[in-house]
Amino acid sequence: MPTPSNDTSPETSPNRPAAPFDGRRIRAAVIGTGAIARGSHVPALARLAEEGETEIVAAVDIAEDAVRKFCAEAGIPHAYTDLDRMLEEQRPDLVVICTPPTLHRDQTVAALRAGAWVWCEKPPVPTLADFDAVEAEEGLGGGPYAAIVFQHRFGSGARHVKRLIAEQAMGRPLVAHCQTTWYRNAAYYAVPWRGRWETEGGGPAMGHGIHQMDLLLDLMGPWSEVRAMAGRLVHDVETEDVSTALVRFENGALATVVNSVLSPDEVSRIRIDCERATVELTHLYGHSNDNWRITPVPEAPDADVAAWRDFGADVPSSHLEQLRDLVASMRAGERPRSSGADGRTSLELITALYKSAFTDTTVRAGEIGPGDPYYTALHGGAAGWAPAGSQVSEVAEASEVSQGVSA
Repeated sequence: MPTPSNDTSPETSPNRPAAPFDGRRIRAAVIGTGAIARGSHVPALARLAEEGETEIVAAVDIAEDAVRKFCAEAGIPHAYTDLDRMLEEQRPDLVVICTPPTLHRDQTVAALRAGAWVWCEKPPVPTLADFDAVEAEEGLGGGPYAAIVFQHRFGSGARHVKRLIAEQAMGRPLVAHCQTTWYRNAAYYAVPWRGRWETEGGGPAMGHGIHQMDLLLDLMGPWSEVRAMAGRLVHDVETEDVSTALVRFENGALATVVNSVLSPDEVSRIRIDCERATVELTHLYGHSNDNWRITPVPEAPDADVAAWRDFGADVPSSHLEQLRDLVASMRAGERPRSSGADGRTSLELITALYKSAFTDTTVRAGEIGPGDPYYTALHGGAAGWAPAGSQVSEVAEASEVSQGVSA
């Protein structure tokens, strides 16, 4: 897809005004026809189509045979190999991006400039500079906006625990643990774009652990500082294959974070110890009410414990639940969750994790911005981690140039 020119601002772009979408279905297009689109996005869109909310009008993929087969199987009327042509001819309301991370920025910007809202698979973009460039293209006062797929935030369990912590029903949160310990073998990394900074953005902290880290931040609130370590212990990759971090939150709570692709006993886990109870979520790729456990202090009143453990009707975390929320935001003309500053927070923490690990320093929230080498590359040009030929000075210079263009 051609890279959009940088001389088109949100004010001068051909964006049509944000539509209220009243009385009609939201027209959606899917970009990328791989496993995540087939297994998660199309079923979610199809379910909402059954409810009269959406319709899939087009799909795009660089492989013509693949996109035609995809459309035939899903009953999608229009197949394209050119994103710009699809945007011009179909004028979708929502573009769902299911491509590798290195493509996300240009594709999101193109969709926003065409007046479409965006729902983009994680990781959103490879760097904070890319994220800020995307946010600069969003509309004002009603969209279009670009949201990130963070489906673990959505569902009855996360909603209930978020409310309990926000209201301090179980007392202040004090200690937390966030664990994404998965297993990926050499065959997984034989795919050319995996394990490389340029095409994947980062290692397990970016591509795997981002879901649990985002959920932790959604539950706990803003973080203030991080101290981290990273290693390349098994796989022949540019990025790390394991990392650990200590995180301090603005509310004073402390957390440990572990991201690994070296762990045969795979698990995703979040544990939060509050003054009056421990909340624990244990699952792998998605959770329901049964995956949450609340353990009270011995003296907690039975009525309080019963209220804490009442999660209500079971609504599992899923792409469908996030899509429902996104569609509601579109119809209301409101910024959706996991977009803008709310969507940036996990990427900022991950960037700080890498900077801390590669520089052996404590990194504080808000310190990585234009001019910092980690703003434009998660490896930061660090010796032993940056691709061959990359130097800190070159990365810093690129950061300055990028900021000058986007300004």
